[in-house]
Amino acid sequence: MDFASYKAIAFRRDGRVLHATLNRPETLNSITAELEEDLASLFDDVAGDEQTNVLVLSGAGRAFSAGGDIEQMQKVIDEPDLFVKGMATAKHLIYSILDCPKPILAKVNGPAIGLGATIALFCDLIIAANHAKIADPHVKVGYVAGDGGAAIWPQLIGYARAKEFLLTGDALTGEEAARIGLINRAVPAEDLDRTVDELAQRLASGASRAIQGTKLSVNIGLKKVVHSILDASLAYEALSNLSKDHQEAVNAFREKRAPRFTGE
Repeated sequence: MDFASYKAIAFRRDGRVLHATLNRPETLNSITAELEEDLASLFDDVAGDEQTNVLVLSGAGRAFSAGGDIEQMQKVIDEPDLFVKGMATAKHLIYSILDCPKPILAKVNGPAIGLGATIALFCDLIIAANHAKIADPHVKVGYVAGDGGAAIWPQLIGYARAKEFLLTGDALTGEEAARIGLINRAVPAEDLDRTVDELAQRLASGASRAIQGTKLSVNIGLKKVVHSILDASLAYEALSNLSKDHQEAVNAFREKRAPRFTGE
């Protein structure tokens, strides 16, 4: 892998385990265009990397990823064509996670919000600190949950629970998420690194062809679901990008006040 080509992700190796860390801690690893481009390359590069059997994805600092960057949101409001162009990158990101044969572990050390939550939940195994917050609050900023949340949440916790969290944007702690099956495990923060490292090394030392083929087989059904939903949900999100409510949410965030939605 050409690590030098990555601008917003830091890497280290531990044997045949590759650790990739979203590296914008000053913004809680919010997803800018630069970081999204890095992520859109990451899983393809890992798929072809002969030195890597397992990928561990985490965030630098206090968060896994706080999701959408507010300045990027304003930019695509002002230039809607940028949102439409970004839809291809968003689709590729999700499919590249599903198509990467190497097991991907999400180490959720802190908030995983919006697209940050989507990326974590599409990973093969998700281990979180008990205190970590997981949420898809697209609706709270006047957005449709278009980048994959509408596909993955119902698959993990069923339609009733998924609708509650997607339609309200409410957050769960890691402990709550594990209890309802949204993630695999939640552990005390001081045990997170050890728990993930042990699991990653166990997978890395296993029968790699068998593990990879099993992952790809399991994902066949999930890919069918994603194919049936993602284009439509992204299109609905593109429409919501043009709404007055979304602009109001961005204004409210900047002004540090509650948004006043009108349904427009």
